[in-house]
Amino acid sequence: MCGRFSMTSPIEQIQLAFELSNMSELNITPRYNVAPSQQVFSIVSDGENKRGGFLKWGLVPSWAKDSRIGYKMINARSETVDTKPSFKNLLKRRRCLIVADGFYEWKNDGGQKQPFRIKMKDDRVFTFAGLWDRWQKDGETIHSCTIITTEANDVVSGIHDRMPVILPEEKQDIWLNSTVQDSSYLKKLLKPYQPEEMTAFQVSTLVNSPKNDVPEIINSL
Repeated sequence: MCGRFSMTSPIEQIQLAFELSNMSELNITPRYNVAPSQQVFSIVSDGENKRGGFLKWGLVPSWAKDSRIGYKMINARSETVDTKPSFKNLLKRRRCLIVADGFYEWKNDGGQKQPFRIKMKDDRVFTFAGLWDRWQKDGETIHSCTIITTEANDVVSGIHDRMPVILPEEKQDIWLNSTVQDSSYLKKLLKPYQPEEMTAFQVSTLVNSPKNDVPEIINSL
């Protein structure tokens, strides 16, 4: 699964990587310990331009009776994303990129859970494959998202058996292109990222609490 990540990259790096049409309108601050139910920086496309914005992490489907369902839907499995009622229509029409520069997983080591940070070796910003939806009830509107996961690559497998789908740069625009609606084709994009470009290291247990959103969390022990 993916239950925590970071997004600390400077605005200049984000704009260079994604060329967002509304970058001047955005207020992006470093986040060291992003947790479910919080707002996450995401990218969508209107067919011509890519726009950045914030979505609540934990998908609330448009048909849900209660918005609290989002706490149970922070992730979608790539293997079943085209068959689950909550996700299959969104796979065709409401895809997004969720921006990060690292994510965390916990390794069970003799009864103790040791957190690890996983990132790119060159520290570059990257994106998770996501789905989003709009929920409205009693005058309240929630724009929310879920992160798609896949089997772990060789960097992550010694820590956890799942990892978020990280889309290579050349696949990001395809993922955002709403005219692409072939579910079988889209599922082929949802693969483990190349392990040779990634690294993992132990970090402080400060990350265990979402209340701790401080720079010390991303440092190696």
